[in-house]
Amino acid sequence: MNHRFTKVEQAFIEHQKMGKNNARIPYITVNNFPQLGLLTSLRFLEWVNNNPEGVISLPTGKTPEHFIKWTRHLLENWNTKSVDSIKDKYGLDCSKKPDLKGLQFVQIDEFYPISSKQHNSFNFYVRDFYIKGFGLDEKRALLINAEDITLYEGKSYQEVFPDLQIDLRLRYKDCQSKQEIIQQKSIYKIDQWCSDYEWKIQEKGGIGFFLGGIGPDGHIAFNVRGSDHNSTTRLTATNFETQAVAAGDLGGIEISRNRLVITIGLKTITRNPDVVAIIIAAGEAKAGIIKEALENPPSNMLPATVLQKVKNSRFYITKGAGIKLQDSLNNYYLKSSWTKEKTQRVIIDLCLSLDKFGRDITLEDMKNDQYASLIPNLDENTVTTVIEQMKSRIDLGLEKKKNQTFFHTGPHHDDIMLGLFPEVIQQLRQISNQFNFVILTSGFTAVTNSFVIQSLNNVKSCLDNETIEMITYPDFYKKGFKYKWDKDVYHYLNKIASGEAHEILRGASHRIVRILVEIYNIKNTAGLKAKIDEIIHLLQNSYEGEKDPPKIQKLKGMMREFEEELVWAHYGVQVKNVHHLRLGFYTGDIFTEEPERKRDIMPILEMLRKIKPDVLSVVLDPEGSGPDTHYKVLQAISEALRIWRDEEDISKLRIIGYRNVWYRFHPAEADVIVPVSLNSLQIFNESFRHCYLSQVNASFPSYMHDGIFSELAKKIWTEQYESIRLLLGKSYFYESENPKLRATHGLIFYKEMDVDTFLLQARELKETMEGSIGFQV
Repeated sequence: MNHRFTKVEQAFIEHQKMGKNNARIPYITVNNFPQLGLLTSLRFLEWVNNNPEGVISLPTGKTPEHFIKWTRHLLENWNTKSVDSIKDKYGLDCSKKPDLKGLQFVQIDEFYPISSKQHNSFNFYVRDFYIKGFGLDEKRALLINAEDITLYEGKSYQEVFPDLQIDLRLRYKDCQSKQEIIQQKSIYKIDQWCSDYEWKIQEKGGIGFFLGGIGPDGHIAFNVRGSDHNSTTRLTATNFETQAVAAGDLGGIEISRNRLVITIGLKTITRNPDVVAIIIAAGEAKAGIIKEALENPPSNMLPATVLQKVKNSRFYITKGAGIKLQDSLNNYYLKSSWTKEKTQRVIIDLCLSLDKFGRDITLEDMKNDQYASLIPNLDENTVTTVIEQMKSRIDLGLEKKKNQTFFHTGPHHDDIMLGLFPEVIQQLRQISNQFNFVILTSGFTAVTNSFVIQSLNNVKSCLDNETIEMITYPDFYKKGFKYKWDKDVYHYLNKIASGEAHEILRGASHRIVRILVEIYNIKNTAGLKAKIDEIIHLLQNSYEGEKDPPKIQKLKGMMREFEEELVWAHYGVQVKNVHHLRLGFYTGDIFTEEPERKRDIMPILEMLRKIKPDVLSVVLDPEGSGPDTHYKVLQAISEALRIWRDEEDISKLRIIGYRNVWYRFHPAEADVIVPVSLNSLQIFNESFRHCYLSQVNASFPSYMHDGIFSELAKKIWTEQYESIRLLLGKSYFYESENPKLRATHGLIFYKEMDVDTFLLQARELKETMEGSIGFQV
């Protein structure tokens, strides 16, 4: 199939100096997520210029953030010198500003049922960011609105499906009640509505410009793994990976697991033979599915492979999303100077691909491997050298630090624990070390309304039973609530030890009472009870996923803060050494703000000046995509360090760069490898369950694991152990003279660097981002 790149695409290819493209679908790589938005926006405007009344279908969620920002920025500043230079640089040949009013919008998908008035509905998103934001004509749009879909006897979806759950088996089975009959006939009506929607798209000539993301299972729109490539618009269920991703939109997996979707089909997207179909993807987390979609033949198990049949299909991806492509591997190994890391990576990967221990890898094996054969001075000692290098990294992971002040940072609560727990507790046992744990955002979006309601009902029960004695002290509501926050932690953990479940809840209730009094300035017990009832009523009448009022956000955030204090109190860390910065860029909006100097950077700087750490840990996001809080925290910390470096000599400061459940280091990337014992794995999981109460139900899980994050972290650590064990051999661990190694059943990886190296990496990332994030929607 002849795939010709447009002027805009060709300009990006030249600027990115892309090599050979051998995938089954043409793709273009860019440096980062914002540049992905620029490329997509320019290609969109290029198409609109030639198709002013064309049919467009654009995505929702976080995926199109920078596409939306760039499109609005370009249109609103069309005749300025800065935009003219962008148009010239990237080949956008549009003398006249494109007019988007003639475009015909087709909504891709929607949860069902959901009110279009909810801010987390895709219908609301489309009307806000595209119809209003792009100035489209809503009368020319095809939208999916649950309230507009006629059900049996004109009933509302609340009447037909009172629990908002739909049993699609009713399409085929005998009904057992009058309600089931109503539901069955309503499902038939929804199916007819979907068929009519499909026909209306066909009447328009099909979709002319389709832009979408790709899910972890390869889904496009809500066409999940296994979808027929000839599928059309329909009401359907989703799979776990899709539900996990949607949990953030809907307020928890408990809702997304039971919510159906209406989605256009794969045939809907590809029916027009001239459709420009673009998939955008950012971040290393997408690298696996991008490789599968671009390098495998068409298959129902890979929905995105349907685009191989479309002549104008494209994948626009970041370098991180494309790192596993064969083209990227060839570029990495063949077109740059050879490094020690390349040798390590090749040998470790060779062990895994051949399923052979390092000692059993022969010179012939290496010569027969496409990349191992490139190793300079290749001989029988090559594998031995890599083995010794990995052993030295494990030796570093066994070192016990003394007289050090640690400054561990986490973008969210639980990030430090999920990334560094075995290393932290190893150093916590050294009494000469000082520890500070710094959580930079309040993390309120990870707390469901149902969890808060349950917690407040526990408080009410304690109040009714008069088991919270502190509220009877004369000065409690005036100033007493400010004291003894450590006592709440001690009480809670003491009851964990004794196994008294009701007392555990009482311990948590103590802290919640203090939080409520602080936030709402409560003056007495009657006011406390009234405020609890008021909050419960508010949350019961809010939908999950709705943006909370500021005081509810603070309540949820402070409940998470208590959880973080509980974790480190296991090892004697006091509340005063667990710091909660609540940086202001974290707002709960779908597109969050950028860090500001006074609001977000200065609080970090003030802590650095005060604590003067010897070791600082930070999450290392490889690309600035994925959880964008990670990237923003990284930049806020790096900017604070730059200012501090100008004030003091911090050349001896060591930076630990860690990753947790969202990203992994390849063993060759790690500077330090920390052994994890079975005992540590067990303590880690139990501590997570006991302390992070709001996360125990895994309301916002990773798509990689249907369960809590600690289970996924354990899985990652044990898999990392297996990869190193294969290289080093079984006997290295179980026959070691060191009991710590004999007890090892997991490994964590991290990078260690001096402050200049860290700031250089952060600066390089920031510079590539700055050209794209100079404005707000």
